Amino acid sequence: MSVETNNRSNEKVWTRGRIMSVVASLAVILPLAIVSYHIGDLVPVATATTPEPVNANAAAPAPAPAAPPELADLPPAVSVVPLKDVKGGSFKLADFFGKVAVINLWATWCGPCRREIPELVKLNKEFHSRGVEIVGLSTENPDASAEKLRKFIQDFQVDYRIGWAPAEVGVPLMQGHEAIPQIFVISRDGRILKRFLGYSAAYSTQLKQVLEDALK
Repeated sequence: MSVETNNRSNEKVWTRGRIMSVVASLAVILPLAIVSYHIGDLVPVATATTPEPVNANAAAPAPAPAAPPELADLPPAVSVVPLKDVKGGSFKLADFFGKVAVINLWATWCGPCRREIPELVKLNKEFHSRGVEIVGLSTENPDASAEKLRKFIQDFQVDYRIGWAPAEVGVPLMQGHEAIPQIFVISRDGRILKRFLGYSAAYSTQLKQVLEDALK
C-alpha cells in the first residue's frame, strides 16, 4: 500500500472520529439546554459532580422533616394583611368573612394558570350574585407586573378582583408547596373547605360542587 493511500485512510478515520465526537457532545448539551427552559424563565442547569465513594461506616442521613399539617382555617394574621389590587384599591381577606371566598394564587407567566382563569371567570358569573367572592392574587412583583396584569385582565375579560399576594399571605397559605396555581375555598366563617394544587380540567366541576355545598 502506498504512502498516499495510507494518508487518505488516516484522514478518513480522523474525520469520522471528529464527527462522532461532535455528535456525542451535542447529545449531552441539547438535553441540558431543553430542561433548562422553564415557563418564561431560564433556570441554571445543575453541575455534574463525581459521586462520593460509599462509606459503609457513615451514619444514616437524617430523615426529612415532616410536612406541616394542612391548614384548617384561614390564619388570622393572614386575613388582616393589607392587599393591593390592580385598580389601586386596598383590601384584606377578612373583608370577605360572611361570604364564601375563592382565593387563587397564580401568575401571568404560568401556563396552567392561564388555562384555569377562564373557568374562574365562568364560575364568578354564576356564583358572585349568590355570595361567592373570587379573588386572584398574583405572586409576581407588583411594581414590575402591574401593566402586564392590567393587559391580562383585559385580554381574558376577568371580572373578579385581581391583586398581589405579599409574602405574609403567600408563604403561610402555600405551606411549602410553591407550585402554582393554588386555589383555596374559604367558608363564611374562615374555614378552609378545599385546597386545589395545580390545574386539572376536572377541577372546575369539583370546585363548583364545593361552592354549592358551602352555600347550603
